[in-house]
Amino acid sequence: MTTIRILLVDDHLVVRTGLKALLGTQEDLDVVAEAGSGEEALSAVAASSPDVVIMDLAMGPGMDGIAAIKALRADNPRQPILVFTTYDSDADIVRSVDAGAMGYLLKDAAPEEIFAAVRGAVAGRSHMSAPVASRLFAQLRNPEAVLTPREAELLTLLTQGLSNRELGRSLFISEATVKTHLAHIYAKLGVETRAAAIATAIRREGMR
Repeated sequence: MTTIRILLVDDHLVVRTGLKALLGTQEDLDVVAEAGSGEEALSAVAASSPDVVIMDLAMGPGMDGIAAIKALRADNPRQPILVFTTYDSDADIVRSVDAGAMGYLLKDAAPEEIFAAVRGAVAGRSHMSAPVASRLFAQLRNPEAVLTPREAELLTLLTQGLSNRELGRSLFISEATVKTHLAHIYAKLGVETRAAAIATAIRREGMR
């Protein structure tokens, strides 16, 4: 029997401890390393060479899960990474997949689902928790409404009342680029004004 080596990345020790104990009930799953931040994850991967990385998204100050996924995939494009998080917003899902995650598990997933996702990742199969899969299917049915990660980021800043110049400074892009992004956002949201885009963003956030 081949043992699957796992790295757990989560800033909460209690979460890592519980997940490690759960995974330890399976003879073929072995947690060989743990990390409490994105930076620690990079070092842990280099030191332990895991078959699968289970990554949280929000990890306090420093490198978050998305940045860590990008960095790990840049070093090793074939490294299987599963997101394990409480967040299931469209933006988080899209950003994770764009960064290179092979799967997206919610922390209330059943043990059998977690085991299957880990084993599937090693075999090259993706896995999404049911609520996440439903969101992705909804996006596929209505692709015009799906914002890119940069558009979603800009829309979030827009709700803070920033001007185009301030938006450009925050994202390190020109005002012309800001205007282009805004035009795309308006078209995808089906609105014509800045105020309408902000109202739509607030309404969407309130529904999550």
